[in-house]
Amino acid sequence: MCGFAANSLLGRAALRTNEIDATSFTAIRLATGALVLALLVVSRGDRFRGAGSWASALALAVYAVAFTFAYHELAAGTGALILFGAVQLTMIGGALIRGERPTLVQWLGWSCALAGLVVITAPGLDPPPLSGTLLMLAAGAAWGVYSLRGRGIARPLATTADNFVRTLPIAAVLIFVGTRHLTATGVVLAVISGGIASGLGYSLWYAAVPRLGATRSAAVQLSVPVITALAALALFGEPLRPTLIAGGAAIILGLALALSSRRSR
Repeated sequence: MCGFAANSLLGRAALRTNEIDATSFTAIRLATGALVLALLVVSRGDRFRGAGSWASALALAVYAVAFTFAYHELAAGTGALILFGAVQLTMIGGALIRGERPTLVQWLGWSCALAGLVVITAPGLDPPPLSGTLLMLAAGAAWGVYSLRGRGIARPLATTADNFVRTLPIAAVLIFVGTRHLTATGVVLAVISGGIASGLGYSLWYAAVPRLGATRSAAVQLSVPVITALAALALFGEPLRPTLIAGGAAIILGLALALSSRRSR
């Protein structure tokens, strides 16, 4: 979870001081993530070619691009809460489309989480910048779609590696789009985000998930926005706005209710 939170912190650290442009950061992150994940899979004697899909790779690329551009404007803690809420709500929508029938407690929990997102982003309540908010919502929706497409896959690490590799043509295009601005610090932050926070972070996650189980795996992700917000406060001095605290608490409480109900069933 610290690795997942680190992606928000690294992105914000690189972009808040213009150490690197957003397109270059995204391209480097995708390329180094692909390299580390591919090396991990090969080192285990496995193959990753053919494990992923172009549709999943596109969702991954959309997430990465929208995520990075959003952090030009959003504080790390705010961005993580919006991202996390959008991911979960997208996955809930996918479950409803597949015909799952939520319990009353789940409906209450999901409604509470949605209300928390509204509190954080609503006009008149000290909202974050609109463009950054919309981009992060798009990033969360894309990551939710990516997660839904990956449910039940037999080789999650190999599939993720292949999906990252399939984003390399998009990463190559990004290098030549827009105005490039790179500093050594910005490049290092992008490499750490892709190679360590994403590549190694995902590999640790996939090693932990089988031992945690689906429900506990989902529940432990509730810690990511909290870790991000507290780390951003310590590292960047980002304020904990009242709406962020109230909305974040509502999101985490609501999703915890929904997950606890699923566990009881």
